[in-house]
Amino acid sequence: MAPIQPASTVKILSESPNLNSIPSTYVNSTINPSDSPASDPDLDSYSIPTIDFSLLTSTDPQQRSEAIDNLGKACQDWGFFMVVNHGIPESLIKEVIDGTQGFFNLAEEEKKEIEGKHVLDPIRCGTSFNTSKEKAFFWIDYLKVFLHPQFHFPTKPKGYSDIASEYCEKTREVAKKLLSGISQGLGLEECFLDKALDMKSGFQVFIANLYPRCPQPELALGMPPHSHHGLLTLIIQNQVGGLQVQHQGKWIPVNALPNSLLVNSGDHLEQWKVQEQYT
Repeated sequence: MAPIQPASTVKILSESPNLNSIPSTYVNSTINPSDSPASDPDLDSYSIPTIDFSLLTSTDPQQRSEAIDNLGKACQDWGFFMVVNHGIPESLIKEVIDGTQGFFNLAEEEKKEIEGKHVLDPIRCGTSFNTSKEKAFFWIDYLKVFLHPQFHFPTKPKGYSDIASEYCEKTREVAKKLLSGISQGLGLEECFLDKALDMKSGFQVFIANLYPRCPQPELALGMPPHSHHGLLTLIIQNQVGGLQVQHQGKWIPVNALPNSLLVNSGDHLEQWKVQEQYT
């Protein structure tokens, strides 16, 4: 028997007339209602750390030292932190979000032109997480693009590529300065991680995720619990809730601050931290 395939996109499925329940292939049996943040009143005491980027890059030695200490604690204790005053124009972030929505609104025939089949394809889009291995499909459509060291991007919708190019450059600068602060927090030279990891030739990947309306959100997952294998992941959101991070065994809802970046320190960076502790 051939394996069951997901809908061509979750967006198409979600827009089906009179959709009142999700197909059984999207019902995720791993969901535990007790993991829901709404069921745990103690979560009010948890607050994802916030890093003021303007202090991290300040010329005032004391301000910068305190910001580096806060950054180190956030990486050590949480692995996540929000960055405010990062210098990326709010208007550019809005353009990225609007352009991304425009991409997902393209006709399916246009998106299939860049569907991609291999994880190393420079541009690919699709649905779910890993359809060849999943027992239950995930309620998500995605776009994944390699931006650096070579820039790739879809040509549609018009202007989206130019917006992404500018956003790529600005987020890369923010990431480099964050890594400088993390290096110093580890007692290393400011440029240590930049040089050791050859950031000039390192991969930068743009990932856009769409989570359409779901008639039974309590039965579906947009993404499985996972870690990020890279160095840093910088996340912008459209102020719609749902994202959670794990801290001390609990799933904490991410209530994004306006015009903030949520940063996830990835597996690669964690290995550097572990090595530094034992060398």
